[in-house]
Amino acid sequence: MKVFKILDRGFAELVSVMGDDLTVVKAARVSTGGGVKGPEKDKRLINYLMKNHHETPFEHVVFTFHIKCPIFVARQWFRHRIASYNEKSGRYSEMRYEFYIPDKMRIPHPKDKQMSIPNDGIVDEKKAKELMKEVYKHAYEAYERLLKMGVARELARIVLPIALYTEFYWTVNMRSLMNFLSLRADSHAQWEIQRYALAIAQMFEECCPWSYEAFLKHAYRGDLLK
Repeated sequence: MKVFKILDRGFAELVSVMGDDLTVVKAARVSTGGGVKGPEKDKRLINYLMKNHHETPFEHVVFTFHIKCPIFVARQWFRHRIASYNEKSGRYSEMRYEFYIPDKMRIPHPKDKQMSIPNDGIVDEKKAKELMKEVYKHAYEAYERLLKMGVARELARIVLPIALYTEFYWTVNMRSLMNFLSLRADSHAQWEIQRYALAIAQMFEECCPWSYEAFLKHAYRGDLLK
């Protein structure tokens, strides 16, 4: 399956998908005893369902993704609760020295608390990155020292910053995936999770082009995919 490299160390990979556009069509028409009726009618049905908020047929298409992202991104992601998650455990395995360093610093938006804007010379980029790296180095050294002292991994890990990379499997139906994209493929979302949402959108489009097109036309509430 396709893998998208994201941020400095992350990725998003489509592991598997169960169903496609015709799965939506069949699920919708089962109530009337119908089935597939050809591309023109089937595509029209998908648009009708999306436009009129008949969304349960879309739940029969299920995606599984493998995600690697900083912990602070994962914590935003996990707020999308209609899905299944399995995350790498810091209790059972030693965490690697993998921390996120932004390519560019951002500063707060002057009017919108949900947004940030490009640095534009206000913050010293070099010093900001050096400070981050220094914190990561000291935190990870403390983590290693605690482990060597015999402290359990589940306690030693608490000194690690939320910029540490984690990995998880995310299994989600198409209806919930579309809600994720409306909220995260949007300029009000944090820039880092936007990058993942844009990659997820590309994989969604490749697997279910009719549903994706109808989603953008009738249901998408964000502003980055159009």
